[in-house]
Amino acid sequence: MVNASTLGIDVGTSGVRAALVDSTGQLLRSARSSMADHGSNHRDPMVWLAAFHTALTDLSIDVPVSAVCVDATSGTVLPIDAAGNPLLNALMYNDTVNRADVLQQISVHAPAESAVHGASSALARAIVLQTTPGAVKVIHQADWIAGQLSGRFNITDESNALKTGYDPVNRCWPHWLADTSMKVAMLPEVVPAGTVTGTLLSTMANRYGLTQNTKVVAGVTDGCASFLATGAENIGDCVTALGSTITMKMLCHQPLFDPAYGVYSHRIGDKWLAGGASNTGGAVLAHYFSADEIDKLSSQINTDQAATLDYYPLLTVGERFPHNDSNWQPRLSPRPESDVEFLHELLAGMSAIESLGYQRLAQLGAPQQVSMRTVGGGALNSQWTNIRQRQLALPFHKSLSTEAAVGSALLARDAMADRG
Repeated sequence: MVNASTLGIDVGTSGVRAALVDSTGQLLRSARSSMADHGSNHRDPMVWLAAFHTALTDLSIDVPVSAVCVDATSGTVLPIDAAGNPLLNALMYNDTVNRADVLQQISVHAPAESAVHGASSALARAIVLQTTPGAVKVIHQADWIAGQLSGRFNITDESNALKTGYDPVNRCWPHWLADTSMKVAMLPEVVPAGTVTGTLLSTMANRYGLTQNTKVVAGVTDGCASFLATGAENIGDCVTALGSTITMKMLCHQPLFDPAYGVYSHRIGDKWLAGGASNTGGAVLAHYFSADEIDKLSSQINTDQAATLDYYPLLTVGERFPHNDSNWQPRLSPRPESDVEFLHELLAGMSAIESLGYQRLAQLGAPQQVSMRTVGGGALNSQWTNIRQRQLALPFHKSLSTEAAVGSALLARDAMADRG
């Protein structure tokens, strides 16, 4: 079964996508089901499950599948009973906790470099949910969906566990967790991403045309899966996501942590995925121009001509990375009379921020950058790409895929290859 295809499942904010890849990593087919088709409450695990079932049904699997792997939103948690049934709606990755006592416990006891600080802490959400009547575990979104496949709900991976307080360096739930009100026994067992955690339940195998010896593999967060989907796999490989904001990530040989800049590292096997996110990005462009206007104006930009206005494009005051300053001021003036020139200056300013972001990672100990892959809507803008290539001075490679589900499928493929 080593040469069989592998299945990746991505549980996102708006839908579930499933992807099949062959043993070479090529996409065979994919299918998607929107959460909105199954209910209006995206916190309801039953809505996730309905979208999951629809996506797998629509995939129409008719080839041998050796393994399946699930990724999901980072920091989304839910309480379950002993049978794995959800007891409440989940608290999502962007839900905040306004309990001063909980936040104070974390602030006092968690190390500064931990990814658990602040009102949007996944650990804070877990502390709140553990008191749910009948709860025996608080687990992550990916854990629960993977549990539907294997029947094992008491297991998670090192990537999803990070924001709940897991120590990826020492590979354990740390001792300081017990000094908060979190009951460590209510957290799942943690295994490295790519670990085989079980086999498919017969009910699931029969429902989707799979075999019971299909392996279930521990996954990663959706952000890490998106990185893996690009084909980036070597130390020094970088991936920039040009979305509403700009996120910069790279594979490192050691972890990088800098809480002052929101830099933390996910452990994936023996490598580390480190990065940060700026407030600049597509949301700024959309404030000034429509998508059609951006396409039309971009085609007229002369990228051989250097930008001169040193813009720092932000919609509001405040930046996270590569500067961490709530009072950081946007620089968007003077505005040229020509919209083409204005867009050129915006793109150049964003490219300079991206370059500085990778320089910041290097200052923290990141290895030499060796390649760049790009995902997100901005990846389709060739003029922006030309400007970025000048700034970054790196080889740009085409992404294998931009779908997180493909990244999870590749992780499953590599897990099976490691097993021989």
